[in-house]
Amino acid sequence: MQLIDPNHPAYRRLWVRVAIVAVCFGWAAFEIVGGDPFWAVLSAAAGAYSFYMLFWTFNPQPPEAAAVVTADDADGGEPQGDEEKKAEEKKAE
Repeated sequence: MQLIDPNHPAYRRLWVRVAIVAVCFGWAAFEIVGGDPFWAVLSAAAGAYSFYMLFWTFNPQPPEAAAVVTADDADGGEPQGDEEKKAEEKKAE
């Protein structure tokens, strides 16, 4: 099960990924200082997992290109042959 989707656009910026990992490990340090090792281990595990997903295996996919709509596609008809296009151009003149 994947908790962090590295292909999400929110993770493309480096500072966002660094902030997520830093907050997790910072919270682990806070819990250690506060004397609660259970929550420290949980937040350190979250930091380790986020580091693994956002830095170690981070391979973003390029965004999918939108389909280009041409004039032939816009009318919803069948694609026309060369002869039909020439005939329509002559009619338009």
